[in-house]
Amino acid sequence: MTNRERVLCALSGGTPDRVPYCELGVDEPIVRQLLGDPASQDRPYESGEYADNPVDLEKALSRALGRDNINHGLRPPIAAERHVGEGNLLFYGDGYIKSRADLGRLRLPDPAGDSFYASARDFLAGGEDFARCASCRLGVSPAYLSMGQESFSLALYDEPELVDEILHRYTAWSAEVMKRVCAMGFDFVWTADDIAFKNGLMLSPKMFRERILPHLRKVADCITIPWIFHSDGNLSAVLDDLVGLGIAGLHPIEPTAMDIRALKRRYGKRLCLVGNVDVHMLAAGTPAQVETEVAGLLRDVAPEGGYILSSGNSLAAYCRVENIRAMVDTLRRFGGHSA
Repeated sequence: MTNRERVLCALSGGTPDRVPYCELGVDEPIVRQLLGDPASQDRPYESGEYADNPVDLEKALSRALGRDNINHGLRPPIAAERHVGEGNLLFYGDGYIKSRADLGRLRLPDPAGDSFYASARDFLAGGEDFARCASCRLGVSPAYLSMGQESFSLALYDEPELVDEILHRYTAWSAEVMKRVCAMGFDFVWTADDIAFKNGLMLSPKMFRERILPHLRKVADCITIPWIFHSDGNLSAVLDDLVGLGIAGLHPIEPTAMDIRALKRRYGKRLCLVGNVDVHMLAAGTPAQVETEVAGLLRDVAPEGGYILSSGNSLAAYCRVENIRAMVDTLRRFGGHSA
């Protein structure tokens, strides 16, 4: 199987020739350790969340990692303070939108204009046999980041119309982007919208269903190719709601918050599980510990298909490259379904 075929097979609940390996995020310091110091990796932050890797760099990174996917971001700008930290990592500070008077600060590129998709066309043309992923957002995390978490939480009760307006603007934009993404030739979509902490949702399940889910459904209805939903934390209270949106896969199934083996028993092939090698172990563990962890996932979660190996969040800057290599080497040794 090609990389693309392998990923799409797993996302459909099938059993590919081997377990695929995918990552949504690889921090720049890890890229530099794997590939040297490519000048093209100096990513500016003039617009959007960051400038994406060119397709040739994405392919080189995937070859170095043994990764089956390559990623291209089509995410909206966030109206919040931005701080660039060590390793060119982007962090958000307080949001700019505190009232209706601030809505003018929410400026989104034209989702119907061809210029927004120019780099995506180049990415697709050079994708080769890798599974070509569009990294997008549904819209809830840009909304709360643009307000600031505390302001957003208070406004859900004190000024719900403002929250609805911000959610509407982001999700309407994302819906139009999804229509274009699905028609362009991407193989799958990977959305990233954190909605939970380790102990549960950022807001009550009732509030999520009443105030957030209808907005997300408008975006989900526009996605016509397989897609993976990413959120850290414990999603148990609304997981059936998320499945009802039509997701093909769930990531990262944060190991300190959710039990991936229990999810396998509950959902079987109805949901492709994408995860969940503990990032703390990749950072502070040993290669032997990583090997044991990955071998256990391949033993317990991979049988009967519908599984993609991934980190339990991303390949963060503080991960040890020798542990990342141990994860991939273990997959090569034990991830073949024909063995």
